[in-house]
Amino acid sequence: MRPRTFTKTGTGTTAWIPLDHRQDPFNVGLGCVILSGTATYNVEHTFDDIQNPAVTPTAFVNSGINAMTTNKDGNYAFPVRAIRLNVTAGTSPVVAMTVLQGVR
Repeated sequence: MRPRTFTKTGTGTTAWIPLDHRQDPFNVGLGCVILSGTATYNVEHTFDDIQNPAVTPTAFVNSGINAMTTNKDGNYAFPVRAIRLNVTAGTSPVVAMTVLQGVR
């Protein structure tokens, strides 16, 4: 996967970002940067099939990137199906998340 950057302006979530959960090793790195304003944000993941419209994905908060108010990086060493950025509060927040999954 090429590095992809997803930006959220205001509060709320980005769309789910699908990952290759079958890849071995899984290896996903990510970094979140507050581009402007102030922000509180989380990174969330799901084990559900986001491609199935009959499924409402259950979001789990990444324990290492929870209620962040500064720039933060992290990773997923074990498979999840998708991740997203959730900006929960702030004053004119703009937050970018860059995601990179290694290839075999």
